Amino acid sequence: MAKILVIEDTHSLRKDILEMLHFEGFDVRGAEDGLAGVRTAYEFSPDLIICDILMPGLDGYGVLNALKKDAAMSAIPFIFLTAKADKSDMRKGMEMGAYDYLTKPFAAAELIAAVHAQLSKREALKKLSDQRLDELRDNIILALPHEIRTPLTSILGFSDILVADGQYRQPEQIVEMAQYINDAGTRLYRLTENYLAYAQLEAMTTNTEWMEVLQSCSTLDPGSIVYSTALQKAQDVHRESDLILATEANATVRVLPEHLKKMTEELVDNAFKFSRLGTPVQVKTELDGSRFRLIVSDQGRGMTAEQIAAVGAYMQFGRKWFEQQGLGLGLIITRRLSELYGGETSIESIPDQHTHVTVTLPLA
Repeated sequence: MAKILVIEDTHSLRKDILEMLHFEGFDVRGAEDGLAGVRTAYEFSPDLIICDILMPGLDGYGVLNALKKDAAMSAIPFIFLTAKADKSDMRKGMEMGAYDYLTKPFAAAELIAAVHAQLSKREALKKLSDQRLDELRDNIILALPHEIRTPLTSILGFSDILVADGQYRQPEQIVEMAQYINDAGTRLYRLTENYLAYAQLEAMTTNTEWMEVLQSCSTLDPGSIVYSTALQKAQDVHRESDLILATEANATVRVLPEHLKKMTEELVDNAFKFSRLGTPVQVKTELDGSRFRLIVSDQGRGMTAEQIAAVGAYMQFGRKWFEQQGLGLGLIITRRLSELYGGETSIESIPDQHTHVTVTLPLA
């Protein structure tokens, strides 16, 4: 049974609404003003809130603003009631996060229809969220053990050989095994660094002090950072001849240099990882009005529209068919970083043809 909170200062109207909703089978509770409504919301934990706008003391906007500050309350659908049909009031409510708007007087059928519509949307979002959590859980179960065990197996295996009979091995064999150990350690280090980076980014998004600091940061020569980072990544995978660089855009960009480097590393790493040796990987920067763009393109595996929509932490696509390294954190780290600075990350891809990933950041 869905729970609905009605915040309305007119006693007779509040009573009528509660009776209508109770008759429809909802668990209902009423509050006579904004302050009482906020208190009741925390006590009652409703699935939907119906709230008048014009109330003495704390008005409807104030109630919505107070509840939106709490993560546990921010997702509750909100339907505003008002005697005013001013479009500016409606726009203000929607911009603040209201889900619907009913103008007094309204018919019972209108109210019930609006309630069912919002509860249906809430249920659909919950199902989608549960589905994505299930996918995330499945991906962690499948990917994490593999990603940790594979490099550890190499490290332990080759080090055991060196300890057991290293004195009998030829120098070139020892160097080869040491290289395998180093490669595996580097892979494990990268995995750890990306996991920590992702956890830090998630913490930053809820820390207002961090957000204020980031908004004041800037990079003076983004092109040179992108150039050197992409070139180093190409050298790491021995694909310098596949790299095409066009990073001449000169501007001051609102981003920390190390964060721009991290985004470039992740995008270029993915481009090389999911494209064949001998196919081009293009990295370019450009200016568009007050925005800076970093664009990384490859002619590799590509992604479907569904895969692009599902980009998230620990999401890897086609693991059953393709060997992959990494936990799928690269794109989500890039997306989170761009969002921290008021930018965005977009993906345009056609399977088995190409992928273009564009990071857009504001100029300082």
